Amino acid sequence: MSTDEEIRKAVQTLRKGLLVAFPTETVYGLGADASNPQALDLLYRVKARPGDHPVTVHLASAEEMPSWARVVPPVAWELAHRFWPGPMTLILPRIAGVSDRLTGGQDTIGLRVPGHPLALRLLEAFGGGLAAPSANRFGSLSPTTAQHVCEDLGPDVAMVLDGGPCPLGVESTILDLSGQEPRLLRPGLLHARDLREVLGAEPGSGSQTRAPGTLARHYSPHTPLLLVAPADLEKELRNLEQEGLPFVVMARRPAFAGIDPADWVLAPDSARDYARELYASLRRMDLLGRQRILVEEVPEGPDWEAIRDRLRRASAPA
Repeated sequence: MSTDEEIRKAVQTLRKGLLVAFPTETVYGLGADASNPQALDLLYRVKARPGDHPVTVHLASAEEMPSWARVVPPVAWELAHRFWPGPMTLILPRIAGVSDRLTGGQDTIGLRVPGHPLALRLLEAFGGGLAAPSANRFGSLSPTTAQHVCEDLGPDVAMVLDGGPCPLGVESTILDLSGQEPRLLRPGLLHARDLREVLGAEPGSGSQTRAPGTLARHYSPHTPLLLVAPADLEKELRNLEQEGLPFVVMARRPAFAGIDPADWVLAPDSARDYARELYASLRRMDLLGRQRILVEEVPEGPDWEAIRDRLRRASAPA
């Protein structure tokens, strides 16, 4: 865990308009002063992020929401008090003066209080909001360790706070509260059934609001990824063998007979463990230099929904 001196240095770096990567409970974020237009321009350049793709503002506490949102309905306070700090992003109507760089030109703003002690220490010391998309190039695999950040961004990030591996491993649940009814824009490890305890019903789906990580193709390795039904996995990899295409497989079962163990990643059975290891495993497979990554489809059900979403986007055509 970073020291008080490292936190102090990170705050100074952010106030200079530079970028600081830091851990959250989901993935590592690339932090920029959310009130500094030059810092936001740098953030978008470093990530190669499209200008109409919004970023989430990270806060030290829920009490800061009115500084960014012109309407904070009672249900937003209820959700915040129940699930923050934690892996939930709320979409709310933005106040006047909030930069279009944060909102992608929309009338809404995404807000979150992260559930990682180092992120909270940084935010409290900084005393303001930090725009913090994932600390990687746009559309690629999210980083879950400080090493991943350094490998992706190198000298483009001024400082990296190392908080160890992220405990959850996939991005936050995004809930849009800007319309007539709550709508789930991106699943995370905070499930719709959890939100129902506050909302009284599961949120709807679909919205015109653009939100982080919701493009058809996202979270993608450089190597083409094929998502394969369990019943078709052996047939698919035997076809690749016949075509002479080198591959690596990730599945929740042992390797088939005749498959080199070096070409097989045994994935965890539990959804929580699978999520925590997902991006790190895909990175390791990507570095092997094979021509295909085959991933066995994961089960249906709410525990696996966020993982299914990330794998579906990772395997979408370029």
